[in-house]
Amino acid sequence: MLSRPFCLLTLSLPLALLAQPPETPPPPTRVLEEIVIEGKADDLLGQTDTASKGRATPADFLSRPLMRRGEILETIPGMMITQHAGGGKANQYFLRGFNLDHGTDFSISLEGMPLNMRTHAHGQGYTDLNPLIPELVSAIDYAKGSYTAADGDLSTAGSANFLLWDVMPQNLVRLEFGAYNYYRALMAGTLPWAKSAEEGVSQGLTYALEYNYYDGPWQQPEEFNRWNGLLRWFKQDVDTKLSVTFMGYRGSWTSTDQIPEALLNNGRLGRYDTMDPTAGGASERYSVNVAFEHRDEDVVTRANAYAIYYMLDLYSNFTFFLDDPVNGDQFQQAEQRWVLGGNLSRTWEKRELFGIESDLTLGLQTRTDIIDGIGLWKTRQRQRLSQVRQDDILESSIGLYGEALTRWTPWFRTVLGLRGDLYHFEPQSSSVEGQDAEMAGIISPKFSAIFGPWKQTELYLNFGTGFHSNDARGVTAARDPADALVRTMGAEIGLRTQVVPTLTTTLAAFWLQSDSELIYVGDAGTNEPGPGSDRYGLELASYWRPVKWFSADLELALTHARLRDVPDDADHIPNSIPIMFSGGFTLGAQGNDDGFFAGARVRCFANSPLEETNTIQGRDSILVNATLGYRRQSWEAAVDCLNLLNRQDYDIAYAYDSNPGTGVVSGRHVHPIEPRMFRLRVTYRF
Repeated sequence: MLSRPFCLLTLSLPLALLAQPPETPPPPTRVLEEIVIEGKADDLLGQTDTASKGRATPADFLSRPLMRRGEILETIPGMMITQHAGGGKANQYFLRGFNLDHGTDFSISLEGMPLNMRTHAHGQGYTDLNPLIPELVSAIDYAKGSYTAADGDLSTAGSANFLLWDVMPQNLVRLEFGAYNYYRALMAGTLPWAKSAEEGVSQGLTYALEYNYYDGPWQQPEEFNRWNGLLRWFKQDVDTKLSVTFMGYRGSWTSTDQIPEALLNNGRLGRYDTMDPTAGGASERYSVNVAFEHRDEDVVTRANAYAIYYMLDLYSNFTFFLDDPVNGDQFQQAEQRWVLGGNLSRTWEKRELFGIESDLTLGLQTRTDIIDGIGLWKTRQRQRLSQVRQDDILESSIGLYGEALTRWTPWFRTVLGLRGDLYHFEPQSSSVEGQDAEMAGIISPKFSAIFGPWKQTELYLNFGTGFHSNDARGVTAARDPADALVRTMGAEIGLRTQVVPTLTTTLAAFWLQSDSELIYVGDAGTNEPGPGSDRYGLELASYWRPVKWFSADLELALTHARLRDVPDDADHIPNSIPIMFSGGFTLGAQGNDDGFFAGARVRCFANSPLEETNTIQGRDSILVNATLGYRRQSWEAAVDCLNLLNRQDYDIAYAYDSNPGTGVVSGRHVHPIEPRMFRLRVTYRF
């Protein structure tokens, strides 16, 4: 495999020659280098309206040893990321007692561009984070619950918005090597643009090119190839900012899906064996986003418009020979689509509302998905045998919202929001008869009350309704159509304290209700509308920065999740996780400081039911990752150890029936955590 690292070096060196540092760095670069950002440890008293909102920065997620890039979302307290298939497939997300599958009920965006794919070939809300380059992310703004008027579809559990650098803090070349043929090369930075005579005006072109390859420990090598590219032109002065961002991603992989645990226990299968070596797929995503922001004294206008092309070709086989003993149960899910849309908002700061100082915001959001050839086929070794269904779909939505932040007294403020959404589902063509166009609308009120700060502590009361849309193919069905928009409702009481200046602590107790739960069906590999649900829980997060050379954090989430209007002995929600814990520390050089650094993180989850009666439970899982390195201003070298304890736990488990060729097997089907492995990364900054 010497040829692959040689290719990575060949890729990086010409780019390094093309991207020489500017003789005179633009002013924003100097400013960015002087800012000290603590991320989730920031003092947000007086700046946020819930205990569960926050901002994660590179200081939070780039200091972590990551097995997969989706884990940068684990910087959101109480969120857990796993994988049950090849690395090119979207991750599995868990938060607040939700098995979010690949993204249902959690809205994820990139500078206002949606990453969730509604009416998706594999599952509603499918969200693939492979198009992200972690080093290009300047921050992640996150919120939990349905209390923010700007958050619409698929945001009951919360939302996250990735923000990108305009000016990279430093240009860089990064090379990574690891076990099981892991290779990665990244070139990223900012080039100077034509200089302006106007004082305070900056322009530039930020770029990135990434290649990543990984086989993994699987009997059938994963052969995951990933290419990512980015070009971002920006211009900014004191009042106005304009950017145009092009992004491109292409990936292909071979997948090892979950296998029967019973065959692991009796020795017929090894932990990393596969039942179908032709499962896997390919995906592409290309986008352009034009973003604008302008301040005119106390009026702020923000807008963006985007166009996205997306393609997925996915082959899965979860039950092997259960339905078709001759050809097997492999199936293909495929689609291609254009997503067009935009966001516009305007905020009037410090206006009088009933004689009280208020900030008023009005916003408009629109999105249209033009989906071609979304379908399901029965296949054998990636060859089509028969068509189950194929559709062309147009799905459009428009959302209007308003929000008023009112400061009644120095120690009491409220946020009152109202949101309205209108959806249009239109089948353009279908292999299924009786598909009719449908329209649906929903109104979502929001309210927050904030008390304090008193003794560096704030209290929060939050309430809001939200919704998730269902797959257009179910909504437009002539027989037994699914509800187009499903209402959800939530409330939260929380606190945030900074009594100890170096210690940031948040505590939140929440309740969530959904009129219809989207339940993951393991043997079908998708989710289906089910009965309603109730959840309540407690979340604790604490971030400690006592001295310059040490930082630590811990996050604990406890959740009780149950289905409604079903028998008491069958009311558990499959794959909801009642106990989650994560924590870690960093010693030595913090952020981009020079010197030695070391860190470790632990992530645990326990007691997850795998089916409604809770007769079958998932095994507890503990994962420890560690890192050790040395950093100077212009270079850095580090080694990560993933699964330090080499535990043989599972990334995920499901309960269903399959036939691996030896007869029907019932019970747990599992995807193991990868074994202990080391990865070396070397970074040159200029």
